[in-house]
Amino acid sequence: MIYSTHYSSPIGSILLSAGGEKLVGLWIEGQKYFGDTVEEVMTENPNLSVFTAAKRWLDRYFAGQKPCISDLPLAPNGGAFRMAVWDILCEIPYGEVITYGDIAKKMAMKMNKASMSSQAVGGAVGHNPISIIIPCHRVVGSNGSLTGYAGGLDKKIKLLEHEGVDMSKLFRPTKGTAL
Repeated sequence: MIYSTHYSSPIGSILLSAGGEKLVGLWIEGQKYFGDTVEEVMTENPNLSVFTAAKRWLDRYFAGQKPCISDLPLAPNGGAFRMAVWDILCEIPYGEVITYGDIAKKMAMKMNKASMSSQAVGGAVGHNPISIIIPCHRVVGSNGSLTGYAGGLDKKIKLLEHEGVDMSKLFRPTKGTAL
């Protein structure tokens, strides 16, 4: 059984979902791929302890604290490649960004390959089912483009500014995907 609840955040309504005691999803309302990793019908149940913990984590995050990802029991649903990319996302420190190309290099090393497609990495990043907590908003293009956030660029910018990222070398793309 998959359960859900809502959380009201400074960037809009958030849907949380859990399978038992582990968080399986966190989506910002209107986000691309909203709920796509949950195949079952979600049943509203705000009383799960995992939801209480996730809401406390989000409260601390939006209050400017830096809660640890490991404070929450997470169980994102995805294949081995996506899971490996999401693990790399969890290593990005608050207030810092990484490029899709940097993640591709790390993935190539993990997979004993000479290279890895940044586009493949972008697909995995974009399908991250636990936004904010697994910080896909901290990934940018190699030229500083803020492209590629399924939650929308305005929300990505707000999250990065909230975390104190130096925005002076980053820019909003005028064309491309995920605008």
